[in-house]
This record gives sequence, structure tokens and C-alpha cells, in this order.
Amino acid sequence: MFLMTYSTDLRKRILAFIQTGGKKSEASRRFSVNRSTIYRWLEAQDPLATEKPGPKQMRCLDETALKKHVDDFPDLTQNERATHFGVSVSSIGYGCRKLGITRKKNTRL
Repeated sequence: MFLMTYSTDLRKRILAFIQTGGKKSEASRRFSVNRSTIYRWLEAQDPLATEKPGPKQMRCLDETALKKHVDDFPDLTQNERATHFGVSVSSIGYGCRKLGITRKKNTRL
């Protein structure tokens, strides 16, 4: 999904157009902005504020804690480890590769 942030100037022009009596559907056509976006701006406390999409904070994976967790619980999946550490599955995979931990292989013949 692609999220687009509209400029503050465009938001001001659209909101001014509506406040002076313009219709929301006309503003949508005239400024090429989806009507649901305009409704969202009108309902917002601060319609000119933009919120950056994505994670709210950076998550760091402690390598020593990951190594100890793998040693203590060798049968857990990457999904279970990701839930335990509160990170994504790809972060666990990257951390394991960085530590030289490969996927579990069957050693029975």
C-alpha cells in the first residue's frame, strides 16, 4: 500500500474552499484528492498535521540475548522468537545470520 502525504498548502486550499461554501465532492474533483481523505481532514483535530507512517520507534535486537535465547530454547521457531523479543520475523532472521546461526537441520540418518 502506498501512502501519500499532501502538502500543507494544498490542504489549506482545500479546507478554505470547503469553508467558503464549496462542496466536498467538487473539491475532490478540482484538487484530485479522494473524498474520504477530505472527510478525514475535516474530522481531525489538526487537519494540517501530518503523521509519518511506519514504526513509531526503532527496535534493536540484543544479539547476546538472542544467542542465549537460541541456546536455551533451540526448538522455537523464528515467529515465536519474534513474538518474544517484540520485533519482526525478518529481524530475527537477520540477527541469526549475523551470529552465524543457521536453520535447524535433521541430523538423523
